[in-house]
Amino acid sequence: MDKVKVHLVLGSGGARGIAHIAIIEELEKQGFEIIEVIGCSMGAVVGGIYAAGQLPEYKKWLTSLSRRDVFELLDFTFTKQGFVKGEKLFAKHLEVTGKFNIEEFDIPFTAVATDMKHNQEVHFKSGDLYKALRASVSIPGFFVPVVDNGRVLVDGGVLNPLPVNLVQKQEDAIIVAVNLNGRYNAKYDKKPEPDRIDEMKKWFENLLPDSIKDKRKQKPEVDPEEDSFSLIELMDSTFSFTQDRLTELMIDVYKPDKLIEIPRNASGIFDFDRAKQILEVGRESYNKVMNE
Repeated sequence: MDKVKVHLVLGSGGARGIAHIAIIEELEKQGFEIIEVIGCSMGAVVGGIYAAGQLPEYKKWLTSLSRRDVFELLDFTFTKQGFVKGEKLFAKHLEVTGKFNIEEFDIPFTAVATDMKHNQEVHFKSGDLYKALRASVSIPGFFVPVVDNGRVLVDGGVLNPLPVNLVQKQEDAIIVAVNLNGRYNAKYDKKPEPDRIDEMKKWFENLLPDSIKDKRKQKPEVDPEEDSFSLIELMDSTFSFTQDRLTELMIDVYKPDKLIEIPRNASGIFDFDRAKQILEVGRESYNKVMNE
Protein backbone atom coordinates (compact mmCIF):
# COMPACT_ATOMS: atom_id res chain seq x y z
CA MET A 1 0.00 0.00 0.00
CA ASP A 2 1.36 3.44 -0.98
CA LYS A 3 2.08 5.93 1.77
CA VAL A 4 -0.26 8.89 2.15
CA LYS A 5 1.63 12.02 1.07
CA VAL A 6 1.57 15.10 3.27
CA HIS A 7 2.16 18.80 2.69
CA LEU A 8 3.07 19.89 6.24
CA VAL A 9 2.45 23.49 7.36
CA LEU A 10 3.97 24.44 10.71
CA GLY A 11 2.80 27.63 12.42
CA SER A 12 4.44 30.14 14.75
CA GLY A 13 4.16 30.23 18.54
CA GLY A 14 7.50 30.30 20.37
CA ALA A 15 8.35 27.33 22.57
CA ARG A 16 5.03 25.67 21.71
CA GLY A 17 6.73 24.92 18.40
CA ILE A 18 8.52 22.05 20.13
CA ALA A 19 5.20 20.23 19.65
CA HIS A 20 5.95 20.23 15.90
CA ILE A 21 8.70 17.69 16.58
CA ALA A 22 6.27 15.21 18.13
CA ILE A 23 3.83 15.68 15.26
CA ILE A 24 6.50 14.97 12.66
CA GLU A 25 7.57 11.88 14.59
CA GLU A 26 3.98 10.60 14.75
CA LEU A 27 3.39 11.21 11.04
CA GLU A 28 6.45 9.19 10.16
CA LYS A 29 5.64 6.48 12.70
CA GLN A 30 2.20 6.03 11.15
CA GLY A 31 3.59 5.74 7.64
CA PHE A 32 2.84 9.16 6.16
CA GLU A 33 5.29 10.56 3.61
CA ILE A 34 6.08 14.23 4.15
CA ILE A 35 6.68 15.68 0.68
CA GLU A 36 6.88 19.37 1.59
CA VAL A 37 7.36 21.52 4.68
CA ILE A 38 6.34 25.17 4.96
CA GLY A 39 7.08 26.87 8.26
CA CYS A 40 6.78 30.19 10.02
CA SER A 41 8.88 31.27 13.02
CA MET A 42 9.41 28.25 15.31
CA GLY A 43 7.58 26.21 12.68
CA ALA A 44 10.31 27.21 10.24
CA VAL A 45 13.02 26.23 12.72
CA VAL A 46 11.63 22.75 13.35
CA GLY A 47 10.60 22.23 9.73
CA GLY A 48 13.94 23.39 8.35
CA ILE A 49 15.96 21.25 10.73
CA TYR A 50 13.73 18.27 9.88
CA ALA A 51 14.20 18.83 6.13
CA ALA A 52 17.95 18.99 6.77
CA GLY A 53 17.79 15.56 8.43
CA GLN A 54 18.92 16.83 11.82
CA LEU A 55 15.75 16.62 13.90
CA PRO A 56 16.94 13.85 16.29
CA GLU A 57 20.02 15.92 17.24
CA TYR A 58 17.91 19.03 17.69
CA LYS A 59 15.36 17.21 19.85
CA LYS A 60 18.10 15.76 22.02
CA TRP A 61 19.53 19.24 22.62
CA LEU A 62 16.14 20.84 23.34
CA THR A 63 15.16 18.18 25.88
CA SER A 64 18.43 18.76 27.74
CA LEU A 65 17.85 22.49 28.32
CA SER A 66 17.37 23.84 31.82
CA ARG A 67 15.88 27.24 32.58
CA ARG A 68 19.37 28.60 33.18
CA ASP A 69 20.49 27.25 29.80
CA VAL A 70 17.64 29.10 28.08
CA PHE A 71 18.52 32.44 29.67
CA GLU A 72 22.20 32.00 28.90
CA LEU A 73 21.34 31.57 25.21
CA LEU A 74 19.52 34.91 25.10
CA ASP A 75 22.06 37.66 24.41
CA PHE A 76 20.09 40.54 25.88
CA THR A 77 20.57 44.04 24.61
CA PHE A 78 18.72 47.35 24.92
CA THR A 79 18.16 48.94 21.54
CA LYS A 80 15.20 50.54 19.81
CA GLN A 81 14.96 47.44 17.60
CA GLY A 82 14.74 44.63 20.14
CA PHE A 83 15.82 43.07 23.44
CA VAL A 84 17.63 39.98 22.12
CA LYS A 85 20.35 39.89 19.45
CA GLY A 86 19.78 36.21 18.60
CA GLU A 87 23.39 35.63 17.56
CA LYS A 88 24.22 33.42 20.52
CA LEU A 89 21.09 31.30 20.07
CA PHE A 90 21.66 30.60 16.39
CA ALA A 91 25.38 30.00 16.86
CA LYS A 92 24.28 27.17 19.16
CA HIS A 93 21.83 25.90 16.51
CA LEU A 94 24.71 25.75 14.04
CA GLU A 95 26.85 23.92 16.56
CA VAL A 96 24.12 21.32 17.20
CA THR A 97 23.02 20.63 13.62
CA GLY A 98 25.61 22.06 11.20
CA LYS A 99 25.42 24.42 8.22
CA PHE A 100 22.98 23.78 5.33
CA ASN A 101 21.59 25.37 2.21
CA ILE A 102 17.85 24.93 1.68
CA GLU A 103 18.11 23.95 -1.99
CA GLU A 104 20.15 20.87 -0.99
CA PHE A 105 17.26 19.28 0.91
CA ASP A 106 15.46 16.18 -0.41
CA ILE A 107 12.20 17.60 0.97
CA PRO A 108 11.17 21.02 -0.44
CA PHE A 109 11.18 23.59 2.36
CA THR A 110 9.96 27.16 2.68
CA ALA A 111 10.58 29.53 5.62
CA VAL A 112 8.32 32.56 5.90
CA ALA A 113 9.53 35.94 7.18
CA THR A 114 8.18 39.49 6.98
CA ASP A 115 9.92 42.45 5.37
CA MET A 116 8.90 45.40 7.55
CA LYS A 117 10.44 47.95 5.22
CA HIS A 118 8.30 46.91 2.24
CA ASN A 119 5.34 45.40 4.16
CA GLN A 120 5.48 42.05 2.42
CA GLU A 121 6.12 38.37 3.02
CA VAL A 122 9.50 36.87 2.20
CA HIS A 123 9.66 33.17 1.28
CA PHE A 124 13.04 31.50 1.71
CA LYS A 125 13.24 28.49 -0.62
CA SER A 126 17.02 28.52 -1.12
CA GLY A 127 20.16 29.87 0.48
CA ASP A 128 21.57 29.63 4.01
CA LEU A 129 19.09 27.79 6.23
CA TYR A 130 20.05 29.60 9.42
CA LYS A 131 19.86 33.01 7.85
CA ALA A 132 16.29 32.15 6.84
CA LEU A 133 15.43 30.78 10.28
CA ARG A 134 16.96 33.74 12.12
CA ALA A 135 14.76 36.06 10.04
CA SER A 136 11.63 33.97 10.45
CA VAL A 137 11.77 33.92 14.29
CA SER A 138 12.52 37.61 14.86
CA ILE A 139 9.50 38.48 16.99
CA PRO A 140 9.13 42.29 16.73
CA GLY A 141 10.28 44.02 19.90
CA PHE A 142 11.99 40.89 21.26
CA PHE A 143 14.60 40.00 18.63
CA VAL A 144 16.68 42.48 16.70
CA PRO A 145 15.55 42.27 13.03
CA VAL A 146 17.72 40.80 10.28
CA VAL A 147 18.82 43.40 7.74
CA ASP A 148 19.42 41.78 4.34
CA ASN A 149 19.68 43.32 0.86
CA GLY A 150 17.69 46.41 1.82
CA ARG A 151 15.07 44.40 3.68
CA VAL A 152 14.29 44.53 7.41
CA LEU A 153 13.20 40.99 8.24
CA VAL A 154 11.11 39.94 11.24
CA ASP A 155 8.87 37.05 12.28
CA GLY A 156 6.72 35.66 9.47
CA GLY A 157 3.82 35.56 11.91
CA VAL A 158 3.38 39.31 11.52
CA LEU A 159 1.65 38.68 8.18
CA ASN A 160 1.18 34.92 7.91
CA PRO A 161 1.42 32.80 11.09
CA LEU A 162 0.05 29.65 9.40
CA PRO A 163 1.05 29.81 5.71
CA VAL A 164 -1.38 27.25 4.28
CA ASN A 165 -1.81 29.44 1.20
CA LEU A 166 1.71 28.65 0.02
CA VAL A 167 0.99 24.96 -0.57
CA GLN A 168 0.86 23.84 -4.21
CA LYS A 169 -1.19 20.76 -3.44
CA GLN A 170 -0.63 17.51 -5.28
CA GLU A 171 -3.78 15.56 -6.14
CA ASP A 172 -2.65 12.47 -4.23
CA ALA A 173 -1.61 14.38 -1.10
CA ILE A 174 -3.25 15.94 1.96
CA ILE A 175 -2.46 19.18 3.77
CA VAL A 176 -1.74 18.87 7.49
CA ALA A 177 -1.48 22.23 9.27
CA VAL A 178 -0.35 22.76 12.86
CA ASN A 179 -1.65 25.86 14.65
CA LEU A 180 0.30 26.68 17.81
CA ASN A 181 -2.22 29.26 18.97
CA GLY A 182 -5.20 26.97 19.52
CA ARG A 183 -8.01 27.56 21.98
CA TYR A 184 -7.33 27.46 25.67
CA ASN A 185 -7.54 24.03 27.29
CA ALA A 186 -8.37 23.94 30.99
CA LYS A 187 -5.93 21.04 31.35
CA TYR A 188 -3.06 23.46 30.82
CA ASP A 189 -4.66 26.52 32.39
CA LYS A 190 -2.19 27.37 35.12
CA LYS A 191 -0.37 30.62 35.75
CA PRO A 192 3.33 30.92 34.81
CA GLU A 193 5.73 30.19 37.63
CA PRO A 194 6.28 33.47 39.54
CA ASP A 195 10.07 33.17 39.53
CA ARG A 196 10.07 32.76 35.73
CA ILE A 197 8.27 36.10 35.29
CA ASP A 198 10.50 37.65 37.95
CA GLU A 199 13.63 36.59 36.04
CA MET A 200 12.36 38.25 32.87
CA LYS A 201 11.52 41.44 34.76
CA LYS A 202 14.95 41.50 36.44
CA TRP A 203 16.95 41.37 33.22
CA PHE A 204 14.69 44.03 31.72
CA GLU A 205 15.21 46.30 34.74
CA ASN A 206 18.98 45.81 34.51
CA LEU A 207 18.94 47.02 30.91
CA LEU A 208 17.13 50.25 31.66
CA PRO A 209 19.21 53.45 31.71
CA ASP A 210 19.75 54.93 35.19
CA SER A 211 17.62 57.98 34.31
CA ILE A 212 14.59 55.77 33.65
CA LYS A 213 15.23 53.69 36.78
CA ASP A 214 15.27 56.87 38.88
CA LYS A 215 11.96 58.01 37.42
CA ARG A 216 10.40 54.62 38.14
CA LYS A 217 11.52 54.88 41.76
CA GLN A 218 9.97 58.36 42.08
CA LYS A 219 6.70 57.29 40.49
CA PRO A 220 3.68 57.56 42.83
CA GLU A 221 1.48 54.62 43.66
CA VAL A 222 0.61 52.55 40.60
CA ASP A 223 -2.96 51.59 39.83
CA PRO A 224 -3.12 47.77 40.27
CA GLU A 225 -4.97 47.48 36.95
CA GLU A 226 -2.21 49.41 35.18
CA ASP A 227 0.49 47.24 36.76
CA SER A 228 -1.26 43.91 36.06
CA PHE A 229 0.83 43.21 32.93
CA SER A 230 4.57 43.56 32.47
CA LEU A 231 5.85 45.04 29.22
CA ILE A 232 6.93 41.56 28.10
CA GLU A 233 3.49 40.11 28.83
CA LEU A 234 1.79 42.93 26.96
CA MET A 235 4.00 42.47 23.91
CA ASP A 236 3.49 38.71 23.92
CA SER A 237 -0.29 39.01 24.30
CA THR A 238 -0.62 41.69 21.62
CA PHE A 239 1.39 39.66 19.11
CA SER A 240 -0.56 36.50 19.98
CA PHE A 241 -3.96 38.16 19.53
CA THR A 242 -2.96 39.41 16.09
CA GLN A 243 -1.71 35.97 15.14
CA ASP A 244 -4.99 34.42 16.29
CA ARG A 245 -7.06 36.58 13.97
CA LEU A 246 -4.75 36.07 10.99
CA THR A 247 -4.69 32.30 11.58
CA GLU A 248 -8.48 32.12 11.74
CA LEU A 249 -8.74 33.92 8.41
CA MET A 250 -6.11 31.70 6.79
CA ILE A 251 -7.81 28.50 7.94
CA ASP A 252 -11.20 29.77 6.81
CA VAL A 253 -10.00 30.64 3.29
CA TYR A 254 -7.40 27.89 2.72
CA LYS A 255 -8.89 24.92 4.53
CA PRO A 256 -6.29 22.23 5.34
CA ASP A 257 -7.38 18.60 5.22
CA LYS A 258 -6.25 18.11 8.81
CA LEU A 259 -5.82 20.87 11.38
CA ILE A 260 -3.89 20.04 14.55
CA GLU A 261 -4.16 22.70 17.24
CA ILE A 262 -1.84 23.18 20.19
CA PRO A 263 -3.56 25.10 23.01
CA ARG A 264 -1.99 28.53 23.44
CA ASN A 265 -1.82 28.07 27.20
CA ALA A 266 0.17 24.81 26.86
CA SER A 267 3.37 26.84 27.39
CA GLY A 268 4.80 30.33 27.39
CA ILE A 269 6.76 31.78 24.51
CA PHE A 270 10.18 31.18 26.15
CA ASP A 271 9.42 27.93 28.01
CA PHE A 272 12.03 25.92 26.11
CA ASP A 273 13.09 24.20 29.32
CA ARG A 274 9.69 22.43 29.28
CA ALA A 275 10.45 20.58 26.04
CA LYS A 276 9.44 17.13 27.27
CA GLN A 277 6.01 18.32 28.43
CA ILE A 278 5.43 20.24 25.19
CA LEU A 279 6.35 17.16 23.13
CA GLU A 280 3.65 15.26 24.99
CA VAL A 281 1.11 18.00 24.23
CA GLY A 282 2.05 17.61 20.57
CA ARG A 283 1.46 13.86 20.65
CA GLU A 284 -1.88 14.25 22.40
CA SER A 285 -3.03 16.92 19.94
CA TYR A 286 -1.92 14.77 17.00
CA ASN A 287 -3.86 11.75 18.22
CA LYS A 288 -7.05 13.76 18.70
CA VAL A 289 -7.06 14.74 15.04
CA MET A 290 -5.24 12.02 13.12
CA ASN A 291 -6.49 8.98 15.04
CA GLU A 292 -10.09 10.02 15.59
